[in-house]
Amino acid sequence: MISNNSPRSFVTECIGLRTATAVGSALRRILFFGLVLLTTFVGIDMMFEILRANGVTGIELAILVLFAVTFGWITVAFWTAMIGFVLRLLKLDPLSLRRRLRWEQAPSSPLTTRTAIVMPIYNENPVQVLAGLEATFRSVQRTGQLTHLDFFLLSDTTDPVIAADEERGWAALCHRLGAEGTLFYRRRARNVSRKAGNIADFCCRWGKHYDFMIVLDADSVMSGETLVTLVRAMQAAPRAGIIQTVPMPIGQQTMFGRFVQFASRLYSPMLATGLCFWQPGDANYWGHNAIIRIAPFMQHCGLPVLPGEPPLGGEIHSHDFVEAALMRRAGWHAYLLPDLTGSYEGVPGNLFDFAKRDRRWAQGNLQHLRLLLVRGLHPLSRLHFLLGALAYASSLLWLVLLGLSTVDALGRALWPHEYFGSGYQLFPDWPIAKTQEIVSLLVATVALLLLPKVAGILLCLTDRHQRVAFGGTRRVLTSALVESVFATLIAPVMMLLHAYFVVSILCGHTVSWNPQTRDGRSIGLQEAASYLLIPTLIGVVWGTVTFSLAPTFFWWLTPVLLGLGLAIPLNMWSSRNTVGHRLQRLGVFSTPEELTPPIELRDAHSAAEALGNALLCSPSSTPLATPLEIQGEMRPQSIEPAFSWSPRELWGVSRVAP
Repeated sequence: MISNNSPRSFVTECIGLRTATAVGSALRRILFFGLVLLTTFVGIDMMFEILRANGVTGIELAILVLFAVTFGWITVAFWTAMIGFVLRLLKLDPLSLRRRLRWEQAPSSPLTTRTAIVMPIYNENPVQVLAGLEATFRSVQRTGQLTHLDFFLLSDTTDPVIAADEERGWAALCHRLGAEGTLFYRRRARNVSRKAGNIADFCCRWGKHYDFMIVLDADSVMSGETLVTLVRAMQAAPRAGIIQTVPMPIGQQTMFGRFVQFASRLYSPMLATGLCFWQPGDANYWGHNAIIRIAPFMQHCGLPVLPGEPPLGGEIHSHDFVEAALMRRAGWHAYLLPDLTGSYEGVPGNLFDFAKRDRRWAQGNLQHLRLLLVRGLHPLSRLHFLLGALAYASSLLWLVLLGLSTVDALGRALWPHEYFGSGYQLFPDWPIAKTQEIVSLLVATVALLLLPKVAGILLCLTDRHQRVAFGGTRRVLTSALVESVFATLIAPVMMLLHAYFVVSILCGHTVSWNPQTRDGRSIGLQEAASYLLIPTLIGVVWGTVTFSLAPTFFWWLTPVLLGLGLAIPLNMWSSRNTVGHRLQRLGVFSTPEELTPPIELRDAHSAAEALGNALLCSPSSTPLATPLEIQGEMRPQSIEPAFSWSPRELWGVSRVAP
């Protein structure tokens, strides 16, 4: 631990202590949710004034309810981004609210604990997996702290050909690195409970050897400094159960993949800072690139099986949110470190692979709605479940809202306003036009959506280091403009796909948990049409009907209709490496990791070439050694609902705060 007389280090600056933030966290949440509720109320009031001008119909009442939910959803994202913007502009740490200090200027505390770095894999490309693991291993080696960390490649691979390549590649890697006794490989015979079961198996067999584990994804790369910092952070915060980094997407060459990389790199740190501000000690876990305290994880985070059949029953798919909630229920804290760099992950290279991943997440997140009333959960854990489900359900709500608005507009066009009722009237009932209110609400909604992007751009341009890292002002502005246009065009397609996912899940259709497609690949016309012909036809029919009967409303729908109409060619075009390379030459979607790759990413590229050659050689005689097993247990946790509806139980305050 760092002496109280020494300068404040990065670890204590970021983590702080619960005693220092206990009162502050309540005030932060009052401020944040006060802003969210006030903004939402103003928006609802504006919409109500528009709708009630000529009497509120049943359709308009439904529109108002849907608007309230969706508008509230975007205000949460807006105020999270704005708070993050202010904190980063003022260079304030989101936890301590003190001026940030550079890690390089802070004293280093010695590592006194043992940490396992675990990478669960399932039918992945062995070359890519092992290359990332080698780059991470070499980076840790450069820190001089390798003796405190062990590496585990935890395979659930079912394909015997891929499994044989994994063993040969692992043996070659151990030989080249001299890592016998530090780098271990284990393959399970059966993929029980998917990734969560893979991690649980590790914990039960070897978890008692270690204090912490850092969970990597199959496409994760992390710097040694980042890994060591996470360990020091855990040592400095004895009540921390999980500390999550913000992984930055890297490695894609397609236009779509580079679009995702640029947007994440530019906006995610600001958004994460805002989240950290109002979730101090109660952050979420995203399943990888995070450090976990093993003992409480084993004791409190055994996943239950939900009653009923899949997709909403059975094994929990999105395990990470639930594990964070169970850890927090047991009195341990979860932190998010938005300023900790050197954490990377892969990203799908086209919209279809991106959507397939979202389909799995949608099922898992909708399952979480069944856990909202579980006894003893912290209120922010319940909120994480709700917001996670809304991330997908909001698309269905937006679609229904647009549909009802269209029906209302067509109804007004087909059945004009009745100027005289059935009784005697001296003067007609003139329709009341709320044009100014409509424009004001539209401007407010657009501002809530676009101002976070403007804030992210301003943060980059006002920070000389970041501006140069992104390639300069011109590249940042050009990339941000193209990103905004492309995001607007693909948003209607994502809305329809997510809405379909939600309806499909609610109708009982489950999804298989297959390996992710991590390589960039081009989408052909046949594949594009098979996915997007129906959305395109919906856009054409929708636009034709509204243009013919309600032309004024048609122009309001133009962004949605244009995205649907261009869905097939746009997504074919954005999936091509050639388009990505052309934009790269023009400096569009450049990121710091692309322009100046860190040594870990350069090592991963070099390792991929060496490992590819190694797999062509004969198998090595290196034995598949693992540490001595010390049997442990992860019991499924209780998910008994709080039937008593006690406020203390419902809001998770039945436990004594640590």
